[in-house]
Amino acid sequence: MGQDGAKILGENRRLLILQWLKESDKPLTGSDLSKRTNVSRQVIVQDISLLKARNEPIIATSQGYILFNAERKELRLERVIACQHSPDDTKNELYTIVDNGGTVKDVTVEHPLYGDLTASLFVSNRLEADQFLSKLSVTNASLLSELTSGVHLHTIEASSQSQLEAVCRALKDQGFLLNQD
Repeated sequence: MGQDGAKILGENRRLLILQWLKESDKPLTGSDLSKRTNVSRQVIVQDISLLKARNEPIIATSQGYILFNAERKELRLERVIACQHSPDDTKNELYTIVDNGGTVKDVTVEHPLYGDLTASLFVSNRLEADQFLSKLSVTNASLLSELTSGVHLHTIEASSQSQLEAVCRALKDQGFLLNQD
């Protein structure tokens, strides 16, 4: 927060936000950033948009804002998987992925008007899954997969090929992988 509760203005605020994102090992919420800078959450949303327009690799997740770390990506393998399940099975799907060493990077659905709609998730453990599900409940929002009768894609990250395989086997055993017949 600014000295003596003063607002941190414009470019100085955006530079601070960027610095805090670089230093943080967890997502920072818009509310947290607004408290630190003594401005409204809407101002933070605008600042994030301006930073993204400058090609800063900021990702908005269900847990808050994170700065994409290219070095981290080099250490992780990715696979896109096709899933289908009811909204009631979302918790089980997320737990299955994270319990087998995966991170749910995003979710994508194909919308008839807009084409592919993708939302960043970055759910890596049960706590983050529970936080996502809690936010879903509190906001009374709909899952993207509800637009497509439960059909959706996930980009899954893991540190090894064997972890990716374990995630896929476990999802198949649960009946969540879309049948590829």
